[in-house]
Amino acid sequence: MTMLAPPAQAQNSARPPAPAATAAPGDDLLLQARDALRSKDKARLASTRSALVAARHPLAMWADYWELGTRLDQARQNDLDAFYARWPGSYVEDRLRNDWLLEQGRRRDWAGIGREFPRFRMNDDREVTCYALLAQHLDGTERPDIRQTALPAWQAQRDGDDGCPLLGKTLVEARVFKADDAWHTARIATETNRPRSARAAAALAAQAGLNPNTQTATVQATGTATSDTVGELFRDPARFLNRQASVGLQRELGVLALMRLAAADPEAAANQLEASWQAQLSPTQAALAWAHVVKQGAMRQSPLAAAWADRAWKLRAQSQRTGHDPSWSDDLLAWHVRAALRQPASDANRWPLVARAIAAMSPAEQRDQAWIYWQARAADALAARGEAGDTQRAEARAAMQGLSLQTGFYPKLATEDLGQRVALPPSPAPLSAAELQTARGHPGLQRGLQLITLGLRNEGVREWNFTLRGMGERELLAAAQTACERDVWDRCINTSDRTRSEIDVAQRFPTPFRDAVRDRAREIGVDPAFMFGLIRQESRFIMDARSSVGASGLMQLMPATARWTAKKIGMPFTPELINDRDANLRLGATYLKLVLDDFGGSQAMAAAAYNAGPGRPRRWREGASMEPAAWAESIPFAETRDYVKKVLSNAVDYALVLNAPLLASAQAGSAPALAAASSIRARLGPPIGPRAASALAPDTQLP
Repeated sequence: MTMLAPPAQAQNSARPPAPAATAAPGDDLLLQARDALRSKDKARLASTRSALVAARHPLAMWADYWELGTRLDQARQNDLDAFYARWPGSYVEDRLRNDWLLEQGRRRDWAGIGREFPRFRMNDDREVTCYALLAQHLDGTERPDIRQTALPAWQAQRDGDDGCPLLGKTLVEARVFKADDAWHTARIATETNRPRSARAAAALAAQAGLNPNTQTATVQATGTATSDTVGELFRDPARFLNRQASVGLQRELGVLALMRLAAADPEAAANQLEASWQAQLSPTQAALAWAHVVKQGAMRQSPLAAAWADRAWKLRAQSQRTGHDPSWSDDLLAWHVRAALRQPASDANRWPLVARAIAAMSPAEQRDQAWIYWQARAADALAARGEAGDTQRAEARAAMQGLSLQTGFYPKLATEDLGQRVALPPSPAPLSAAELQTARGHPGLQRGLQLITLGLRNEGVREWNFTLRGMGERELLAAAQTACERDVWDRCINTSDRTRSEIDVAQRFPTPFRDAVRDRAREIGVDPAFMFGLIRQESRFIMDARSSVGASGLMQLMPATARWTAKKIGMPFTPELINDRDANLRLGATYLKLVLDDFGGSQAMAAAAYNAGPGRPRRWREGASMEPAAWAESIPFAETRDYVKKVLSNAVDYALVLNAPLLASAQAGSAPALAAASSIRARLGPPIGPRAASALAPDTQLP
């Protein structure tokens, strides 16, 4: 975001002392209840639940929720109504309603779902949505929009769902969904590697394509055969394609097989299309198949991806001329953009492909910061020379200006592309005593913090986030400050991140352990702002954070990486050290320095290596030399792509926070090092391209 004034206070050192976290009588009983739930000891869970309720413990509702959840399959509506009456408006009330709606769906209690669903406030469960839509369809009320609302829910189903497949089957049999809808659902499931959903949807598509008077046995046999064929082509798509099937149903199955083959070997799928399959498919089908070849080729940095894209778009245009509108997912189109971005700057088709692919995205996807930025870049590059292109250039600049008013990686790029400097936003008006008191006394926020203090972080985060629903910006800032005061940094940061117009930099970019982080960074030779930016993304400054894959501590080190790094620097290592703050910082900073050196100081590649391992960025740098922003956007792993952009954006913000006094007092142009530290382009560095060998000696190769 481009602003002129630094915040009045961008540090945590002057914040008021945190209110003491006091243990409530009975906290040990709550932990016993949780242990009983985990060990499936229903009797002990019931007794501890009763004791907590009798003692009016502020978290007794959680034990009540756990206990009723263990017997939900035998529960009746009056059990649920009594629970709702005990805990009205709470997170557990609404979460139990979610669980009960799923149970009602399994019981096929459509009338019950019809009564219960309107009271479900979170409405965040896809399968519950499918059950509710099915209940609406079955209640006999005419709903002309049922297809429009139900089709996206069916297509977003997970493998293993009960409600969404049942919704699809019912609406196909009712002729609400057509064969084309079912085939499209099968293609979406294939694209997202959901074989069970693909098999079920393809079977329904085959059945829907039959004459309505077809005997039931024939319909069932057709569905079963089609499902089996989809299972086979998921396992061996090349075998199916080599049969040279060419009519009706087999063409649709051929598209699925080509999608599957492309996911494993895009060049082999391209060869199948060139050899025979393109001629056998309709232009719409062939365009989609080529589009998936492009996606998979782009994910593997194939130099052929752009040429494949040319084939896909020509077939798409041919299909549109005949009145068909090919349906390509936003993710598919995004990979066409990335395929274009990896092409040399001299490639005349680079910017036209970027512009075409973004223009074909859904309106919601086009509002994504990445596509606003790259569409503006494409429009500027494609504008005619001279006055004829002035309007298009002005529109591109206006898009950049609008983007620069937001926060994040691409807004920073837009700011600098406009010739401006990234700066911290002005501080909001200080929170009043009344605003802070309201937040500190909010029961839902207090429950969330107490659960986290007790080590029940997952439950505490859910309670906290539920409480934030509907809060205004000042309320969010006050809630964030409450978490900051307790050193619950993930809730502090994540809550403050929700505001749009009032931005408190001290909350969004806190500096806990400032001296320790700075000391380790300077000792090892790492930029403290880069290190802070990485920690913010890795652990949100939660010292006991542990990832699903076993990474631990502030810098989320894997045990093997920590052990390897310790050996490199001659540091005695035991597994317990990984959770020691200072040891974690020393090992993490050392490893970060090693990956930075290995990638010639490129912060983008170093961040990618820290997240995905150093071997992958070495492969991702192959191909044409490209600007680092394009390289970052074309990273094949969504998690790593998002990680790199956020770490670099964080580093710029932390450079501004850490150096705010110097920047405020420096004369224009007198602090080039500080200016570079607060530049996203400077952090991205020079173009990224192939390199013959690692910068490290063979005996120091990274794991």
